[in-house]
Amino acid sequence: MSQPARYLKQNVVAEPLYNQWYAWWFLISPATAPLFVANHHVKIMESFVANPAVHVAALKSPALMGGPYINYGVERARDIQELLQRTLKEQASSLRFAQAVAELDKLLLTANGFSLEEMYKKVPDILQGYVELTYDLNNRASPRFFESLLYRGPHYKESSQSLAMRLIHGDARPYVFSTPRLDTEDGSIHVNVPYRHEAIDRLFAMRRTPGEVEPVREALGIQGKDAELFSTFFTEEAPRPAPRYDGPGVRIRYFGHACVLIETREVSILTDPVISYDFPTELPRYTYADLPEHIDYALITHGHADHLMFEPLLQLRSRIGTLVVPASSGGGLADPSLKLMLQHTGFRRVVALSEMESLEVPGGSITGLPFIGEHGDLNIQAKMAHLVQLEGKSLLMAADSNALEPRLYDHVHALVGDIDVMFLGMESEGGPLSWMYGPLLTTPLPRKMDQSRRLNGSNAERAIEIVRRLNPKQVYIYAMGREPWMGHVMVMGYHENSPQLVESRKLLDYCRGKGVTADLPYVQSEILLP
Repeated sequence: MSQPARYLKQNVVAEPLYNQWYAWWFLISPATAPLFVANHHVKIMESFVANPAVHVAALKSPALMGGPYINYGVERARDIQELLQRTLKEQASSLRFAQAVAELDKLLLTANGFSLEEMYKKVPDILQGYVELTYDLNNRASPRFFESLLYRGPHYKESSQSLAMRLIHGDARPYVFSTPRLDTEDGSIHVNVPYRHEAIDRLFAMRRTPGEVEPVREALGIQGKDAELFSTFFTEEAPRPAPRYDGPGVRIRYFGHACVLIETREVSILTDPVISYDFPTELPRYTYADLPEHIDYALITHGHADHLMFEPLLQLRSRIGTLVVPASSGGGLADPSLKLMLQHTGFRRVVALSEMESLEVPGGSITGLPFIGEHGDLNIQAKMAHLVQLEGKSLLMAADSNALEPRLYDHVHALVGDIDVMFLGMESEGGPLSWMYGPLLTTPLPRKMDQSRRLNGSNAERAIEIVRRLNPKQVYIYAMGREPWMGHVMVMGYHENSPQLVESRKLLDYCRGKGVTADLPYVQSEILLP
């Protein structure tokens, strides 16, 4: 007898993992994943196995929550030891790849401006055919990786990709980037399928459209005791309806952090998707259940883990029409191609937009604008602010832009005119360069140099420069990581006198003093542009 069609519950978490570590962009690209396995994961696990008590003690300090400390008790040392040994065995080719990158870097330091042709013979064997050796115009040598070839070769390890699924009943989740997910913990199911697997789309389509559980379970390879647990992830209760916006003008809904839903009668656009799960709470918010059934365009401003989040993106993949990312040629370890990355994780229509290039959409356009800031002075192409023009209104999603060169915005204004609504991030402190890019560095930066190159956005002074030059009618500060469902990736821990909030209030005061509507939305907000 057939089972009744059921819905996937709204509080089912599905964390994408790579070798049991929470996956983000550097664990997707086959050029960078080996370096993070070798220079981050292995080192953290070795440290924990050697002295787990140090990690336990460190995490009693809130200031160290984002540091390289595994968030388990000493009793899990054997489990971490087993994962470490399995990693050394199963990721052996990745470890050789990472070592080869370090050797190639040392080789290129000997380049003196003369032809690099003879050096190709000295490239480590595992890298041969995957790199081009180049000079910049100042005769500094570096490799360019053929990232498209790496995705089609043995270094792209889909076998290391999986999902950890469980039910959650609150916002609290431990910080994910320093701690692997161990099997069967916290009522989790470990699903060993690559991210592109079509059953993932079938599963998450059941959030809104009921279906049969058994075919999906079989397609995901869930068996034994996990099959019974998997059945508890479903319900016969339909989600609340989320009709497509059918009102006048433009409706803007703030979903938290940098996630904003922009809608007209003709089109829906979602920026940097970061979505709360749905469960009983005293802090109402928009969730997956409040998104339209079909999202015409999803925009990614840059690859940082709080903006390009694979956890929500994989769950929304079947509902997204076109995914728009900043164009990058790839080839550099710090700047992998987002288009390649998303195509190889199962997104069928990915458009890479260059600066000042526009994409026509029903009732308007999406234009990529230059974005300086939050990348520690690295030459990163894959970052972009988005100018969304709909129904005669202009909205600038400026992400973590920092007015390091204020005259940039004079040039932008000359081309696009005044802005109706601007969203701007103001994480004015930022971590040091090594906090995000450290595993890619073959030579560690001196501490003072590292601390000077912050991954920061605008402070009040620089934000005011942007406002003065773009003349927006409304200003909203976003992308601050304040929402409680962001703690597992950001660990911000704001208090009333945090520099970021102090700087934000200065910008709000400036704007309001100039007659500009300004706010710092939290959890959820709605704006209507008639």
